[in-house]
Order: sequence, then C-alpha cells, then structure tokens
Amino acid sequence: MEYTSSDGLLGFFDDLVRCETRLYNALNDRLRERHGIVTSQYEFLRHLRDHPRSRVGDLAGRFAIGVGATSKGVDRLESRGWVTREPNPADRRSSVLVLTDDGRHLADRAEQTVADGLRELVAVHLGASAVTAAARSLARLRAALEADQIGTPAG
Repeated sequence: MEYTSSDGLLGFFDDLVRCETRLYNALNDRLRERHGIVTSQYEFLRHLRDHPRSRVGDLAGRFAIGVGATSKGVDRLESRGWVTREPNPADRRSSVLVLTDDGRHLADRAEQTVADGLRELVAVHLGASAVTAAARSLARLRAALEADQIGTPAG
C-alpha cells in the first residue's frame, strides 16, 4: 500500500522526531544532574556493559553514527576512567572496549535514572498496552531499516 501525507506519515514522522528529541533532552538533563554524564555516554556505557568487549566499530554500527565520532565519545569515557581499550586478540589492528568497575556501576545507576524517567515521561501518558504496541512497531521498522542498511553513515 502506498501512503501519502494525508495518510498521516508526515505527522507520524514529525511526532516521532519531536518526541525523540524531547525525551532525549529530558533524560540528558536528568543524567547530567544526577550522574555527570549525557545520554549518549549512558548509551555507550550500557551497550558496553551488555555487550562486553565490543569494538568502536560495533558501537558506531549500533548507534548509526560515524566511527570518528564514536571514537571521540569513547575517548571521553576512557579519560574519565569508565572504559579501557585492550588489544583485540582476533585482530591486532583493533582494540576491544572494556568497562571498568566504575563504568559498570555508573551504567547501572544511570539505567535506573533512565528507567524512572521513561516511566514518568512515557508510561504514565500512554499506558502499558500502548507502550508495548509502539515498541513492537518501532522495533519492526528499525529492523527493516537496519536490514537494508538505511541511514548508516559512511565512515
């Protein structure tokens, strides 16, 4: 089925982007105030906690951002003592990223702040069934975009 703006796709896009921006900014403010980090740092820490020994390229692919920007973000985490780079045993040209104990504890504490914020900012307004339906729809859309490598930065 082909869609036109009268079918709501432009409104959907507008609402999706504005909600994402507002949620990201609100969580950013809470994370900065309570933990001294920003949302992108939390996302990197959480990913590294949940996917040990990832490479910079893995993070870049996961978050659909350039490798250079990802490496700079990891440098900031490393300078704060939350991440270390270790030689990659499978490829001497690259390194793997390892959370320090401080980084793991920070990720855990920050995750609670994010979860509480999402309950307050999303779940209260939508309810469990709407959140579940929206999550399924967005996961399906994301999977299709990722499978076709749409929106993946070059480099």
